[in-house]
Amino acid sequence: MAKSNGLFGFSFGTAVPAPTPAPVLFTMGRKEEPEGGTEEKDPVVSLNDTLGSKEVPSALNDKKETNKAFSFPRLSPGLESPWRVLKWTEEQRTTLMKNISSYKPSCTEAARVLLLGPVGSGKSSFISSVQSVFNGRVTNRAMVGSFSISFTKKLQFYKIRSLRGQQPDGLVLCDTMGLGDSAMTGPTLHDVLSVIQGHVPEGHVFSPVQPVNLSQTLGYRKRPSLEEKIHCVAFVLDAVKMSSYHGSLSSSFQQLREHISELGIHQVALLTHVDLVCPETAQDVTNVYKSRVVQAAINQAAALLGMSSSYVVPVKNYSSELDVDHNTDVLLLNAVDHILQYADLYFLDNSPPPDCETP
Repeated sequence: MAKSNGLFGFSFGTAVPAPTPAPVLFTMGRKEEPEGGTEEKDPVVSLNDTLGSKEVPSALNDKKETNKAFSFPRLSPGLESPWRVLKWTEEQRTTLMKNISSYKPSCTEAARVLLLGPVGSGKSSFISSVQSVFNGRVTNRAMVGSFSISFTKKLQFYKIRSLRGQQPDGLVLCDTMGLGDSAMTGPTLHDVLSVIQGHVPEGHVFSPVQPVNLSQTLGYRKRPSLEEKIHCVAFVLDAVKMSSYHGSLSSSFQQLREHISELGIHQVALLTHVDLVCPETAQDVTNVYKSRVVQAAINQAAALLGMSSSYVVPVKNYSSELDVDHNTDVLLLNAVDHILQYADLYFLDNSPPPDCETP
């Protein structure tokens, strides 16, 4: 029996959208309603609300609260002891690369990880940065843009290769259209869940007026295999834009997370551009886990997503650089290793039948 979402006007588990009411789109700051409906705008969430606290910002609980100006806290000249421990040695970099290169999930060729986040959060840049680590030089594997609307329009799968000319590793990073802030710039909740369930083929171009369904989506998979499904979801948020994310984005994310969890998919989060919010981290990325600004931003991201801060890891993507950097590599590889740990939980939770052989 299909489970109806109600709010979004779609029945999950079926391919045909409900005729009425018109679908509400999953957007960054609000829920878009059909013409003639009402729209309620929410206050901006301030990073100041979480400085020194792990509680959900008051703006998420009190919609009458006025917007607060954002300002970074002053750091003491001497940075504090790390609040997370990460080894920055060449040995650690080598170990992480070896673990990722040799990773092979059970009963399928690769773990598929879907990156989800607002427009411009750094999803495509993360994919290119990870591949750059293994290439030994900065390359733009996934095309990126700097527009206010999503540069990525279609579902794309990127098989990470540790060595040129060899078979890809057991990791596929899936890039898709960014979650938008208007009725015409983001995918529907129905489409996102269809991707996770494996119904949507690679190359599908998303349209807010044409939801994924059996009769109209070319290549629609009615009964997707384990290999075609998503095995982990990584939410991607921009540390620079944390102050501009609207309060209702939290309820949207948490609603989405609830549906994803019902499918048995574990979720983590990446916080990008941490070097742009902390001068000390920009100067030396090894300061990332000593920075109170980054720690506060991670707590804020966790509150926004409704998850523990232990699921959130900071990331510095390659952007203007031409050459890779040892410490940036370690931070990126640590994020990939973090993701794979939760992808493994999916395979543990969905044990293969006895006759399934490990590839």
